[in-house]
Amino acid sequence: MLDIRYITLLKVAIPMMFSGFIQSVISITDAAFLSRYSELAYNASGSAGLWYITLYIIFIGLSDGSQIIMAEKIGRKENFGLASTFHSNIIVLSITAIILFTIVQIVIPQMMNAFVHNKELAVAEVEFLQIRSVSFWACIFTLSSQAVYLSTGKTAIVMYTAILVAVCNIVLDYFMVFGIWIFPEMGMRGAAWASTISEIIGAIFITSALFFGKLNSTYALFASLKATSNQMIQNLKIGIPLLFQGLVALSIWTVFFVWIEQMGENELTVSLNIRYIYFLAFIPVFAFASTTKTFVAQYHGAKMYEKIPIIQRRIQLLSVLLLFIIFHGAFLYPEKLVELVSTNSEHIEQSASILRVISFSFIIYGFGSVYFQSISGLGKTRITLIVECVTTGVYLVSAYLFIKVWKLSIDQVWLVEYVYYSVMLLTTYIYLRYIYKYE
Repeated sequence: MLDIRYITLLKVAIPMMFSGFIQSVISITDAAFLSRYSELAYNASGSAGLWYITLYIIFIGLSDGSQIIMAEKIGRKENFGLASTFHSNIIVLSITAIILFTIVQIVIPQMMNAFVHNKELAVAEVEFLQIRSVSFWACIFTLSSQAVYLSTGKTAIVMYTAILVAVCNIVLDYFMVFGIWIFPEMGMRGAAWASTISEIIGAIFITSALFFGKLNSTYALFASLKATSNQMIQNLKIGIPLLFQGLVALSIWTVFFVWIEQMGENELTVSLNIRYIYFLAFIPVFAFASTTKTFVAQYHGAKMYEKIPIIQRRIQLLSVLLLFIIFHGAFLYPEKLVELVSTNSEHIEQSASILRVISFSFIIYGFGSVYFQSISGLGKTRITLIVECVTTGVYLVSAYLFIKVWKLSIDQVWLVEYVYYSVMLLTTYIYLRYIYKYE
């Protein structure tokens, strides 16, 4: 079982953090190429990217459930149960891929036409999303393998996979967007295929590493099919609330961007600039989110409850510290960051102004996220779903008032981020401090 020294926490989190950085590089790379191709391609990929992430979070939620279960089994020294959880996760994700791929191909086009005012933009978004949905088949194996590595604290391979995906994406973007060497000019479609092909390559790499690695020998992950109906039900019991939790969170953000698109094209472009730079702030937060789930689940499984508050305080300190190191440019030199994804001076100036004001909201998130993920690590994923619904409900009402009722400027609208993170911090702290009893 993992110890809780700072150095161990960092050994688990830093590869995940680097992985998050690489994923941010992928998004920023796509944005950088498409912003120099056409504004339509840039806006379409950005908006459709939100839809893609919203659907992808369903896979992540289900896979996170299996990660928590495997970490608890390690804490209880039930190593024989990892293979069953792993196989059950693959089956559950495969069924999910069939359903979501069908929805993207048949249902989403009608939804886009209904929600997006600019019909040319709607057509481009559908085309981008339908290409990206091919990645659903790759994520079955990527996320299942990743769950094993995260539950055991062996996160380096996750970092190597992310590097491979990022490098492939950059190279393929270069050739496929503008049409270089043997590739035709594909524009937005080129960026979509570049990301999709890169994720397929990553899936092959991480699954092969698991098959030929030591974890397979230790836990007999590929010896025989060990999925059971009981294990799949247990995976779903923990994973489904996480699924809906992530789906609610990102769906609300998708609605937020739909409302911004209705404010005007300038407001949408500025907001997409901010969203891309936001990914930098998510790097330490998401890395320590996975770290929190693994450590809390292991120590909860071992019934060493007194260690959990120590884990929380140490991860909060590291999260905020590394958040400042990685994201300090948002309030010291935001113009330089926005220039990575935009060439329009007016958009750069306005985006930087907003980014400087809202960047401190992530300090709040750095604390609240650890409490939130601790509740997940305890297996109380229904509680995290309730917290997410309350938090996003307050966020959605606030955003509606800011945009639709009070008709605030885009600079003021983005202050709604403080509402979301403050409510999350408050509700999770109250639950852990005054309601939850370790058992």
